[in-house]
Amino acid sequence: MSQNPDKLHSSEERLSGLEDGQEENSDNPDQSVRKRIRQSAPGSHRDDTPKSSPARPVSIEELMETAKGVTNMALAHEIVVNGDFQIKPAELPEHSLEKKVRDIVHKAFWDCLEAQLKEDPPTYDHAIKLLGEIKENLLSFLLPGHTRLRNQITEVLDLDLIKQEAENGALDISKLVKFVIGMMGTLCAPARDEEIKKLNDIHEIVPLFRAIFSVLDLMKMDMANFAVSSIRPKLMQQSAEYERKKFQEFLEKQPNSLDLVTKWLQEAADDLAKLGHETLPPHSNDGATGGASTLCFTAVQNQAYLKLLKWDHVNRPFPETVLMDQTRFLEIQLELEQLLLVGTVLLVTFSAAGPALVDVPGFAEKIKTIVKVLLTGTHLPSFNLKESLATIGEKVCAEVNSCLSQHGFTPFSAERETVLKGQIQAVANPDNTICRLIDSRIQKFLENYLASSHQKTLPAIPGGLGPIQRELEEVAAKYVRLVNYNKMVFSPYYDAVLGKILTKEESQLVGKPEES
Repeated sequence: MSQNPDKLHSSEERLSGLEDGQEENSDNPDQSVRKRIRQSAPGSHRDDTPKSSPARPVSIEELMETAKGVTNMALAHEIVVNGDFQIKPAELPEHSLEKKVRDIVHKAFWDCLEAQLKEDPPTYDHAIKLLGEIKENLLSFLLPGHTRLRNQITEVLDLDLIKQEAENGALDISKLVKFVIGMMGTLCAPARDEEIKKLNDIHEIVPLFRAIFSVLDLMKMDMANFAVSSIRPKLMQQSAEYERKKFQEFLEKQPNSLDLVTKWLQEAADDLAKLGHETLPPHSNDGATGGASTLCFTAVQNQAYLKLLKWDHVNRPFPETVLMDQTRFLEIQLELEQLLLVGTVLLVTFSAAGPALVDVPGFAEKIKTIVKVLLTGTHLPSFNLKESLATIGEKVCAEVNSCLSQHGFTPFSAERETVLKGQIQAVANPDNTICRLIDSRIQKFLENYLASSHQKTLPAIPGGLGPIQRELEEVAAKYVRLVNYNKMVFSPYYDAVLGKILTKEESQLVGKPEES
């Protein structure tokens, strides 16, 4: 039914060597940045695919420069399309060499600080350096209008004065630390109040310093994420231009970087030609002009995006312009496949139960919850669909009979139970008539949703999809948001490719040779 996301077609063949050790990670750990380096012979493509120049050798400097550009492009893209994007500190693997080295260095530093403070008289060299770092952190949290707070921090954490006090044996480090904690409480987000309170319960200086820096790191993450959320509405247009610019730079270094896109759009145009879904543009010298051409361009693009929801991620490389969103498209594909199973089982169940039970408050939602829970993990290799459907059949029949009895109806006979269980188990067959019907209606709904994404009125839900309407609309909104942003970035490239494809189709239809 679907591909295991862990077995995605190795995009390293096209975007390898670009994992840039960023300290900022998004919530989705599968999102990594790779650069497409693909050496392919011009003759390896379809005859109708425009031939590109052979890829030229790339120097290490060019490779690293391109890697940095693609990494930044991916980060900007992630901020725009992922509403839950957050910057987080890097988490090193538990038993990794990096973590061991870091822990050893940190322990040596804190041990040295503790040894200095235990000397008689105490030595405050390390402690003063830490206070200087804390001062810089606190000042970095201030806005230009925070004059009073800035003056307080500068006055209390005056490093020259602190050094003089240390030399004269008059330094009260506990008083300074108390001021720091109070100022952190003033500047931190409400979510950090609990961590600030815990600082007041630590009375030993070295553990307190360590805890202070830990909370300061959290506060820096909070500030960064607040800045990201603030600029996101204004970032979309700039990000689209930035991605387009970086892709153009990449395209100039790898001229064959639109081969997969060309094949993808060609297949979409072929699909529409076979279906007679849209009229190809009348013959003209410019395939990119005219209302009919524009309509056809949009139809082909929408058909191409719909094809991504049926993609074979294991055996087929993803088009270059949507490669950064491959994981997102796969997630949507898996959600739709699960909704297909849920919708089919619910339609079969409600048809058997009759309208009397469907109208019972809470019944439909309860059945849907049972089905969704038992179909969780359908994309995993270990998932057994037939066994799950058999269990669903048992649970659904028991729930239907219980509801029938509670509302004064006659429970199902053993024969009707057997028929319903058989219909539910038949959903495992990809050629199941009801399953194919639900799938076609889901695809039609997504097609209509995509076509009306810029209109105020959204398409009506097709018949039979009512029980999964809420979930389907949520997936459709996420899908259309992703598609529209991709169009915003790459539409010039799509228009150029489609201009050639549709002009060729037109020339073939009117019996004219294609102009070079």
